[in-house]
Amino acid sequence: MTGTTPAGAAAPGPSEVELGRRAYRRARRRRSVLVSLASTLVFAGVIAVVLVNSPGWERVRETFFDPRVAVESFPRVIAGLWINVQVLVVAALGVAVLGTLLAIARTLRGPVFTPIRLLAAGYTDVFRGIPVLLVLYLVGFGIPGLELTGRMPAQFWGTIALILCYSAYVAEVLRAGIEAVHPSQRLAARSLGLSHGKTLRIVVLPQAVRKVTPALMNDFVSMQKDVGLISVLGAVDAVRAAQIEVASSYNFTPYVLAGVLFILLSLPFIRLTDWVTARAQRREQAGGTV
Repeated sequence: MTGTTPAGAAAPGPSEVELGRRAYRRARRRRSVLVSLASTLVFAGVIAVVLVNSPGWERVRETFFDPRVAVESFPRVIAGLWINVQVLVVAALGVAVLGTLLAIARTLRGPVFTPIRLLAAGYTDVFRGIPVLLVLYLVGFGIPGLELTGRMPAQFWGTIALILCYSAYVAEVLRAGIEAVHPSQRLAARSLGLSHGKTLRIVVLPQAVRKVTPALMNDFVSMQKDVGLISVLGAVDAVRAAQIEVASSYNFTPYVLAGVLFILLSLPFIRLTDWVTARAQRREQAGGTV
């Protein structure tokens, strides 16, 4: 039969023209990688030469990049970083819950929900406008002064402050995602007999989260950095441990060490954020749904 492959015969491979195109694209990719690598090495070399040949380099190297001080302070700084990680995990969960509730509250329909919408809007306006550092001071020193609870560790109040601040940002991102879902999705779900709650949970929220995933991941990366601010409340985290080491050694290398550890902590998630963003962009350019 014309146009069919006989049983047992190998399927026809790509044509010579297609093979040539693939080889050309591979060569272009290799060339781009080599050029990028060469330009990066040249740039890094120029920066290194400028730094090393600067008049004050030796003093800066001894003050900020002393390997001996870094090794001696590493155990205390890494122990403090573990507190930052614990605060980050708990705060991320709290932000996810409170941010979602605020986003839903701001998208409620009907005049009966006006007080809830106003409260949610006021919350997001206030906590997006106040610097995180001020919220840490107000929560960490103000609430314990009311003596409503027993003595709580500083990282507890720092976690509460981070949840209050970042829930406002996440709520606005989620609200934008919810409003970006086409109304026909809600109407179709309601026509199938789904309640408002099930429509929101099964149909709307999954699409909303998918649309704003890169923005949510960027907020999480920002929170990874701001967990270091809990040191102002007295928590012996990585930043506070580095500060103690600096005071004892009269050397700023522990600060550099703490910064490197924070970078290593956030780098995997930063790369994941870039990958998710690029993937979403490719899908949009290909005409797929986001």
